[in-house]
Amino acid sequence: MMTQELTDRFLRYVSFDTQSSEENAEQCPSTDKQFELAKYLTEELKTLGLTDVEMDKHAYVYATLPANTTKDIPTIGFIAHMDTSPDMSGKDIKPRIIRKYGGEDIVLNEEQGIVTRVSQFPELKKHIGEDLIVTDGTTLLGADDKAGIAEIVTAMTYLMAHPEIEHGKIRIAFNPDEEIGMGAHLFDVEKFGCQWAYTMDGSEVGELEYENFNAASAKIVIKGRNVHPGYAKGKMLNANLLAQEFITALPQDERPETTEGYEGFFHLTGMNGTVEEATLSYIIRDHDRKKFEVRKRGIQTTVDFFNQKYGQGTITATVKDQYYNMLEQLQDKPYVTDMAKQAIEEACGFCTVKPIRGGTDGAQLSFKGLPCPNIFAGGINFHGRHEFVPIQSMEKAVQVIVNICRIVGLGNKN
Repeated sequence: MMTQELTDRFLRYVSFDTQSSEENAEQCPSTDKQFELAKYLTEELKTLGLTDVEMDKHAYVYATLPANTTKDIPTIGFIAHMDTSPDMSGKDIKPRIIRKYGGEDIVLNEEQGIVTRVSQFPELKKHIGEDLIVTDGTTLLGADDKAGIAEIVTAMTYLMAHPEIEHGKIRIAFNPDEEIGMGAHLFDVEKFGCQWAYTMDGSEVGELEYENFNAASAKIVIKGRNVHPGYAKGKMLNANLLAQEFITALPQDERPETTEGYEGFFHLTGMNGTVEEATLSYIIRDHDRKKFEVRKRGIQTTVDFFNQKYGQGTITATVKDQYYNMLEQLQDKPYVTDMAKQAIEEACGFCTVKPIRGGTDGAQLSFKGLPCPNIFAGGINFHGRHEFVPIQSMEKAVQVIVNICRIVGLGNKN
């Protein structure tokens, strides 16, 4: 569906460096360079003929495709994020299209010996015969989530070119800082004005996600006692070693690398220390709200144990909730997911419903009063040099968006 337009649009978007920054999460956007893509999108949407196009002071972009019928049809929305992950550079991305991929290992960068091997990334086998957009191995690609942006904009142009498809008012929005968990914080749900929406931010073709982790962060601060090592016997308390002991005190089989599906985990994301003081940064995840609360209490229980062993105040923990499972907000609105399932099945021939082992802006938006499941955007191996996206998957995502708009319109015909 509009293949060349879709591909060209995606390649333009990934030329913008929009990497967000956890260190600057207190400002929005966290990096000024996200404004550049926001400005570009604002002008593009105006040129294409969308209405109510606006970029606010925090780089959130909103626009409207007006209804083409007088029938009473719900206003729905589609959302994608502009930033790319802090995990790897998004500067000077050099994409390449592999036409009719044959199933072999992909040499991304011969000079540096960077190869995407089928043995390590078996999902490649699902896309034999398709056209894959890959990197040169020195950056991520940015399909997360510029594929979603390209798909939404292309779907809007398709609908404008096909007025025979009746639809209600459609709102679209592109936001910064999703990758650092801040994308929904300043999203203006009231201004967006939708009864429900969909984020185009999933992975493999055909996927629909409306369950996600409950999420929290934990910062562990460990106070040691430094003494000259030559005279330290019975006196020194090495914060680095206490940090190591704390790490091993948490369940060793409940880490990201040992869990799948609905299984939760404790994930050590950072550590820093001296003999005098050490810090550990964790994220805590679980789909089940009760188990999630148990995990948070488990952190404090471990802290209490160490303080009893080494002295009160030796270790402190600050645990902060980040987001919750959107299923809580969607389970009494089955029509939101049912329409998405129908649209995906029509476009792909199947629909795979799976829990998100992570979170999306849609989770936070659902708790702000905007029910918002997540639909595939087609990109695979996000956040790293081996990221790729099949053009055919992006085409199917465009078709899903168009299908949803049509189905919502038809659903109100009596």
